[in-house]
Amino acid sequence: MKKNEKFSLRARLRSFTYALNGIADFLKQEHNALIHLLATAVVIALAFIFPLSGTEIILLAIVIGLVWITELVNTAIEKIVDFISVERKPEIKFIKDLAAAAVLLAAVVAVVTGCIIFIPKV
Repeated sequence: MKKNEKFSLRARLRSFTYALNGIADFLKQEHNALIHLLATAVVIALAFIFPLSGTEIILLAIVIGLVWITELVNTAIEKIVDFISVERKPEIKFIKDLAAAAVLLAAVVAVVTGCIIFIPKV
């Protein structure tokens, strides 16, 4: 919002529309999004099957969110870098590898958290 611009509920709602469009495009265009969606659905189903504490539900929500957020940011970084240059450069590879590593780390944390929560219940 600009310094002298008045608050506008319509503008705020429009920003939510942009975000929802981004999520929809992400789900349509990125294959990894479908993998994350399937994994999320499995975890939610397991949460209904097994009795979970409030803390366990919160932890699952946090790690699921962490994976989705890192994948969205990774995708944004990849699209920005591809837009800037289509050339293969070591610097670009490094940037993309770092972003991918963040997703991998988030996924590993999520899997470990899920195992800690669900394995004792099986």
